[in-house]
Amino acid sequence: MDLQQLIDLTTGVALLTCVLAVLGIRAYAAGRAQRQALVDRLSSAGQITAGGRQRHFRNLDRRLRRTRLGHRLELRLAATGLDITPGEFFAAMLTAVAGLWLIGQATLAPFFGPIAGLLGVWAALQFLNWQRQKRIEKFINQLPELARILANATNAGLALRTAIGMAAEELEAPAGEELAKVADQLALGVALDDALDEMAQRLPSRELVVLVTTLVLSNRAGGQVVAALRNITETLEERKETRREIRTQLSQVSMTSYAVPVMGVGALFLMNGVRDGALDRMTGSPYGQAAVIIAFGLYAIGFVLIRRLSRVDV
Repeated sequence: MDLQQLIDLTTGVALLTCVLAVLGIRAYAAGRAQRQALVDRLSSAGQITAGGRQRHFRNLDRRLRRTRLGHRLELRLAATGLDITPGEFFAAMLTAVAGLWLIGQATLAPFFGPIAGLLGVWAALQFLNWQRQKRIEKFINQLPELARILANATNAGLALRTAIGMAAEELEAPAGEELAKVADQLALGVALDDALDEMAQRLPSRELVVLVTTLVLSNRAGGQVVAALRNITETLEERKETRREIRTQLSQVSMTSYAVPVMGVGALFLMNGVRDGALDRMTGSPYGQAAVIIAFGLYAIGFVLIRRLSRVDV
C-alpha cells in the first residue's frame, strides 16, 4: 500500500467516524427529548390525585423535579406518605418563610426577619421528619400483624410473593401501601430481595430489617418460613410493648426539648413588650447581633442535646 492509498483510507475512516458521531449525537438528543416528553406527559397525567384533587404549581413542580434538590425532596415526601407534590411543598415553605420573615421584622426588629425565615425552613424540614417518623412508628406497630398474615399464608401453602400481595390487600396504610409497592415491583420482574431491601430503606427500623432479613434468608435457603415468622411475631409484640412504655416514660423529656426554645423566643417578645424598641436598639450594634446569634445557637444546641439524651434505642 502506497502513501496515497494510506491517505485515502485514513480520510475515509475519519469521514465515516464523523458521520457516525453525528448520527450518534442526533440519536442521543432524540432519546433525551423523547424521555423528557414522556416525563412531562406522566407528570401532567399525575396532576390529579386518586381522590380527584387538582394539583397546583405544575410548572414549578416540573422544574423542581429535574434538580437534585427536587429529587431529594420528592424522596422525603414519598417517605412521609403525604399527598403533596414537591412543587406544592416548596411553594408552601416559601410562603411560610416570607410570612415569618415579615412577622419577625414587624413585631421584634428588622434583624430578626432573616432569623425567622431560617426558622421557617427548619420547621418545614422538621415537619417532614416528624411525618416520616410518625409513619415509621405506625408501620412498626403493624409489623406483628404483617408477620402473622405472612405466616398464615405460607402455612396454607401459598408462595411468599402471593402472601405479600394478600397482606397488601388486608392491611391498612402505611403497611398496605408499602407492600403494594413491593407487589407491583415483583409483578414487573424485580427480585424479591431487591424489592424488600428498597422497602427497608424507605422505612428504616430495626424491626423491619429483622423481618426482611428473615424473609430473604428463608427464600434463598428454603428454610422454614412459617416457624421463623411466628417467632418474629412474638418478638415484635414484645418490642411493641417495650417501645410504648419507653415512649410514655420519656414524654416529659421530649416536651422539655421543645419548651426550651419556645421560652427563649417568648423572652424576646416579653423584653420588647416591657420596653418598646429594646430589641431594635440591641440589634443595632454588632455586639448585640452577635449576642443574639450566640443565644439562638445555644438554644439549638440545647434542643439537640436534650433530644439525643432522651433517645433510647430498643
